[in-house]
Amino acid sequence: MTEALFPEDRIRLSVIMAVLDAADTIGVQLEALARQSWAEAWELIVVDNGCSDDSMRIVEQYRDRIPGLRMIRATEQRSAAHARNAGVSAARGGYLAFCDADDEVAHDWLEKIGAAVEQHQFVASRMDAARLSSPRGLAARGNVLQKDGLIPYRYVPFLPFAGTSGLAIQRELHEQVSGFDESLRFLEDCDYCWRVQLAGTPLVFVPEAVVHIRHRDNPYESFRQARNWGEYNVLLLKRYRVHGIPSPDWRKGLRLWWGLFRKLPTLRKQAGRDRFLWSLGYRIGHLRGSIRQRTFAP
Repeated sequence: MTEALFPEDRIRLSVIMAVLDAADTIGVQLEALARQSWAEAWELIVVDNGCSDDSMRIVEQYRDRIPGLRMIRATEQRSAAHARNAGVSAARGGYLAFCDADDEVAHDWLEKIGAAVEQHQFVASRMDAARLSSPRGLAARGNVLQKDGLIPYRYVPFLPFAGTSGLAIQRELHEQVSGFDESLRFLEDCDYCWRVQLAGTPLVFVPEAVVHIRHRDNPYESFRQARNWGEYNVLLLKRYRVHGIPSPDWRKGLRLWWGLFRKLPTLRKQAGRDRFLWSLGYRIGHLRGSIRQRTFAP
């Protein structure tokens, strides 16, 4: 199918994919999108967030295979939030869906997520890591929290959330909350989900809409990711106090540090070391976030 088959005024759903140096993985996602079938008109907006590899040349090869494929540049700021907002600005659909360049949507994902967002306004796909992740990645991280439902926020009781890949939302809701917060380099998906829910629209889990994700193989990259998530988690804790998020209990922090100490015997095995590095990174991130935000979050 080509873009000519889908006039602008018929575009029902816009799929937005932010890309930054994803040449090693983006072909898998593009193949999956090229195989989608849906009775409604849709488009794919690929947002170049400053690629220095062959990502965009690979995308160009799919122009005749993906309906309404368009490529735009958003290089003013290197962040997923900025790229996704730019994609929305260029999109023509009344429904918006997001996917990542290192994932793979299931063969019927577009059909399932399109029907769901039309009915529920704000929806999240089911994620599964078994297909794309290496044995080491799975051993270290397990599958994913979003395999059987929305991700519960467990540090203190608050609203659930979901990863951005596989999210879909009606455009007016996205605009109502002013899109993704571009001041957040990490956990912008959690913040986005919370703001939409606090504005009055629930987030609905759609188990039949599946996105295959991949865990990182490099434990030190995972450590940095966990550290960043821990730091930005403290920022969100501080930001959402005005919305009723409870203050952390110091005993919770002690239990988490004690749990980390109890993992020391597992360091004899590679999977144990990888899991320990992830947990250590998160705890260090929390400490750094507490210092930078000048708030108590053990």
